[in-house]
Amino acid sequence: MKTDNLLGEFFKDRRTRLDPAALGFPLGRRRTAGLRREEVAQRAGISPTWYTWLEQGRGGAASAEVLERIGEALMLTESEREYMFLLGLGRLPEVRYKASEGITPRLQRVLDAFETSPAMIKTATWDVIGWNRAAATVLTDYGALPVEQRNILRLVFCTPRVRSLQTDWEGVSRFVVGAFRADAARAGASAEVAQLVDELCAASPEFERLWRDNQVHAHGEGLKRLRHPELGLLELEYSAFAVDGRPDLGMIVYNPVHASDAARIRSLIDSGHSLMAGTAAKG
Repeated sequence: MKTDNLLGEFFKDRRTRLDPAALGFPLGRRRTAGLRREEVAQRAGISPTWYTWLEQGRGGAASAEVLERIGEALMLTESEREYMFLLGLGRLPEVRYKASEGITPRLQRVLDAFETSPAMIKTATWDVIGWNRAAATVLTDYGALPVEQRNILRLVFCTPRVRSLQTDWEGVSRFVVGAFRADAARAGASAEVAQLVDELCAASPEFERLWRDNQVHAHGEGLKRLRHPELGLLELEYSAFAVDGRPDLGMIVYNPVHASDAARIRSLIDSGHSLMAGTAAKG
């Protein structure tokens, strides 16, 4: 393979993997498998000559719009689309936000592996769509909430008892808004959060004030102190992780700082207790 035309070689490889008949093209007599160059160009809505030049490495730099068209014509996966942009423009493509309704069983098993560490999966709009037993015990039993209420922002700003459970509600609320803003922008979900922001601004003067401050924070890692109604004061170290291939999803894991806290959490889990909605704290 020629190393000076990786993009053209990539295009050629992917078109040879496509089934012409499945895409509405007559089979006829074909010298090679897959689509012809002119068929890819037709699907992409570009000149057959230009597409041929791109495959041959003499078509110049294609624009992001043209790359998107070719990516759709070649039916690239999200990972392949990112690779195409890195080869063609030296950068990742703009993120296309996709709303998430749930997580895979495999990802749920990852959460469940943290036996005494509350762990959850949240979307870019901070809806909680996955959690483990430790999260239901220490943070909140999200399963007891209607789906539309499993939102971290709604819990922090619209549930009175959350404020009393925070050791530093002002600091937590400011951090949450800034990190939420960054997550939504990173995932290309700015338009999707507009309705939620309007709702929260109307319901909470504190949220409206913090939102208008335009602060931005990275979630990263840190220390959370939580006043649990049964366990008392807990100190939890949290770390945030990206879910590979899903810029709209993030995982947060809270590890007990003290072994005694982990033991108390395990005891409460074993008792079958869960912290009902409305008494949770998150930040």
